[in-house]
Formats: sequence, structure tokens, C-alpha cells
Amino acid sequence: MRDLFKRLLYGTGALGLYHRVRNARTLTVVMYHRVLDPSDPRWSSCDPDYTLSVDLFAHSLGFFRRHYNVVSPAQVLAARRSGTRLPPRALLITFDDGWADNVDYALPELERAGLPAVMFTVANAVDCLQPFFQERIVSAWRRGVLPVARVAAVISGSGIEFAPPAGNDLAALRELIAVIEKMPAGPRASTLAALEPQLDQGTDAMVTGAQLRLLEQRGVAIGAHGESHEPLTRVPDAGSELRGARDKLARHLQAAPPTLLSFPHGRFDAAIVREALASGYELLFTSVPGLNAAQAAPAPLLARVGVETESLSDGSGRYRPDLLALNLFKRPRRTLAA
Repeated sequence: MRDLFKRLLYGTGALGLYHRVRNARTLTVVMYHRVLDPSDPRWSSCDPDYTLSVDLFAHSLGFFRRHYNVVSPAQVLAARRSGTRLPPRALLITFDDGWADNVDYALPELERAGLPAVMFTVANAVDCLQPFFQERIVSAWRRGVLPVARVAAVISGSGIEFAPPAGNDLAALRELIAVIEKMPAGPRASTLAALEPQLDQGTDAMVTGAQLRLLEQRGVAIGAHGESHEPLTRVPDAGSELRGARDKLARHLQAAPPTLLSFPHGRFDAAIVREALASGYELLFTSVPGLNAAQAAPAPLLARVGVETESLSDGSGRYRPDLLALNLFKRPRRTLAA
């Protein structure tokens, strides 16, 4: 009955009317990571929590065209700089990390829909064959070559104290990945070296410099997602990391350094916000869920809403616009402050 009620709310137009009234003066920023076709060899070993099928991605773009006015990063920057008013129910499309599959699958769908977007790219990941270690561990587990017990045993051998999780599921694996993420550089390097034989992948994962330039030429702006992908709250010198990301991406793009930043792993504090603004970034994108108030110029710190498989499809994988509407329309309206 609850499922039927959701469908009726959307099908009768009640949710759409609620959205048009409630969210007239908001900026919604949606966040994606990977987009793949299930026939692609990368699909079977990708991280399912951060990967959307190309069909569901295309459906989401159609949903945005129906219920929002999709804006470009340039429009949001103009609103920030000069107070230029954004259209009602404005929405900005963003991607994190810099995955090559965004070029293969997301870009063609964006072009078919005639929609702009921004890709936040890890500067050191450009031209890399291998993805980040977190995704490599998930891939090895999904391929059946790296059980959770093996990862726990290697961590134990590093001398790090932790509570080994029970089971061999993805939730248990994520607990161990979180332990590795928090390790000092030395123990982390030795742990990953011990796991390396199982982690190798032979697929192109991250964007190349040429692909970055192609994206920009075809309507996808390029922003920064850190230099190393480490949380800015954990790096030795956040200012150096922020400036390094801008400089490296500018060299790849052969253009001015990016002025948009997405915080790696969503981590930031007041000092990092000040450092980012002083380093030349003008808009800072968080992983704090919510809608941004847009009565006047947008604040420099912006909330985002992730779009994942479970937020727009049912258990059988069928597209459900009512679920996407409920995921987006009812989010709290925020004006973020560091």
C-alpha cells in the first residue's frame, strides 16, 4: 500500500505541484560518480553503491528536464559573482572523481538531453590506468579473489588495532576500507602492497588529459576534487593540496585553473573553506544533503544530493520517478556555513 501511495502521489501530479511551490527559489545540486552500461566489462566489478546504469542515468536526465531548469556552472558562478538570479527550481548536474566511463556513457546522454554539467576531477588521477585503492579492493572482492578475511588478516599484520567485522559482505568490507583510510602513510602503503597481487585490474578507469579537454569542449566544465583524493582534513598541508590541484588541472586543460571544488570524501572544516577561497576557488561543493536557498546570490558552500540506484529504481531495477521525486523534492533547504 505504501508503494502504491508513492506512485499515486507522483502520478496525480501532487508531488510535482508540491515541488513547484516549495522549491521555487532553490538550487538543487545532484551528484553522480560512475555511469556504465551493464554490458561493459567494468560493470561486473565496479562499486555498486557509486555506479548507475546508463539507462537509469538517462531516465534521471529526463526527470530533470521535466521538473527543473537545469543550469550550467557558469550560470551559478554568475549568480554568485553578480547576484544574477537563477531560474526557478534550478538544478546543477555534477560528477565526482574523474571516471573515464563518464566520457563513454554520461557525456552522450548529456548531449542527447542538451544538458550541461561539471566533472570534479582528482588531479593526480588523470591519465591513470588504475582507480583509487578503495574501488580496487571492492573490485577484487566482487571478482571473488579477495575475501574480507584476507583483508582483515593483512591489516592485522600491519600492527593496527581494530575490531574485525563478521561476514564476507560488502558492509564488512567497507568497515575494513575505512580502517585502511585512517592508517598512517607507512602502514597503509605496506597493507596495500600486501594486497596488490589481488588488486590489479587491466581496465582504463580514470580520465586522460585529452578526455578532460574533450569534455570541456562538449559542455562539461571541469572542477577540482583535490590533488590526491585524500580528505583535506587529513593531508599535511591543505593549502598546498588545493593549489596543486588547480595548477595540475590547468596544465591538463591548457586553460585557466578551475574555480569549482568538490571536497574529497566530503570532508571539510572552517579552516579548509577559508584556504579554498584564498586559493582561488569560488564555489565549494559538499556532500551535505539538501537544497540550497537561492533567493539571492548562492552561498559559496553548497549542499548536494546523491543520485544512486536505490534512489530512482525498485528492487528489480525498474525506473521509479516517484522515488526520485521523493528523494529530491522533500530535502531540507539549507544555507551552509563553515
